[in-house]
Amino acid sequence: MAYNPNNIFARILRGELPKVAVYEDDLTLALMDIMPSTEGHTLVITKEPAEGILDLSPDGAAALIKTTQKVAKAVKSGLECPGVMLVQLNGEAAGQSIPHIHFHILPRAGGLDLKLHGRAMVDAKTLEPIAAKIRAAL
Repeated sequence: MAYNPNNIFARILRGELPKVAVYEDDLTLALMDIMPSTEGHTLVITKEPAEGILDLSPDGAAALIKTTQKVAKAVKSGLECPGVMLVQLNGEAAGQSIPHIHFHILPRAGGLDLKLHGRAMVDAKTLEPIAAKIRAAL
């Protein structure tokens, strides 16, 4: 399948849709998920137009994992959670809902149940204080 330049993340990168960003560099963007599975659910996306990990250039993959590691450390520290879960899905059959390569960073604590992703949207005002804690830890 060819990359769709009108997917949500491509539109966010072009400034067509709002975001609550926590980190950005020349190759990647980290932002709060507006349909979080857990409080602090953060996404890391590449600026390279690639649907999945198999479509991403080696340099793009290196930049994406570098930013994911950096932001995951900030999520863990800034939100004072004992663990983080990283999720990366490739293709609709694997559960990928947005056809643009991205990592989910999910703060985790023992016994914490995950909600299904994409069920409830939260307001940016709710996400901003959480994003501020993550930014402060970067």
